[in-house]
Amino acid sequence: MSNLNTDKLSIAGSDYSSRLLVGTGKYKDLEETKNAIEASGTEIVTIAIRRTNIGQNKDEPNLLDVISPDKYTLLPNTAGCYDVESAVRTCKLARELLDGYDLVKLEVLGDEKTLFPDIPQTLEAAQQLIDDNFKVMVYTTDDPIMAKRFEEMGCVAVMPLAAPIGSGLGIRNPYNIRTIIENASVPIIVDAGVGTASDATIAMELGCEGVLMNTAIAEAKKPVLMASAMKKAIEAGREAYLAGRMPRRAYASASSPLDGQFF
Repeated sequence: MSNLNTDKLSIAGSDYSSRLLVGTGKYKDLEETKNAIEASGTEIVTIAIRRTNIGQNKDEPNLLDVISPDKYTLLPNTAGCYDVESAVRTCKLARELLDGYDLVKLEVLGDEKTLFPDIPQTLEAAQQLIDDNFKVMVYTTDDPIMAKRFEEMGCVAVMPLAAPIGSGLGIRNPYNIRTIIENASVPIIVDAGVGTASDATIAMELGCEGVLMNTAIAEAKKPVLMASAMKKAIEAGREAYLAGRMPRRAYASASSPLDGQFF
């Protein structure tokens, strides 16, 4: 029996069978969004509150009509926020729209070209949200020192980027990601930069607790098929991590043992 049957992702006291977190932006329509989310097998769906209608605009299509809060854990995020005030205000709006929901993904961006996080402002926003009883999953750089700082201040998950948002470049610095993981006692979830299934597998083989993605699925030629591929990639990477890879060697090693040979 696979270890995945009992191996769960635990965030803020809730357990999830899927370790793939999926966004809802960039799809051609709500139907494609729905189909891709279903194909991914995800249980956590992240929503950019500043860009997505979840009821605040009564005359527009509502994402919640196809992504039901009864089926998925919704993860409001602060995409598009460049300062503390707008990020905190966005989280409070999400809590109001979602009847007191307190799990959020925080990102405070510092630059429109790279979309790298502004760490000082992210620290300040995270502290304000934690003080206001939000459960904060935080987007950050792949700096092990800052990752530990966010954990120590009370973030329920730390989400280092693998590469710039939407770049599809894959894991640019696996050594930093591994260092973050080795020193963490909260889930480390790679956020941003994944481009294809092998990138997701590498993240999981490093020991990440999960991977969050949007563009890699939504901008694929066949988003629903890519969502299915990502589901399998996450599962394969996690199983490989749990199994433990063979050691790397500088020279060949016979796959069949020589002991007891007859010639």
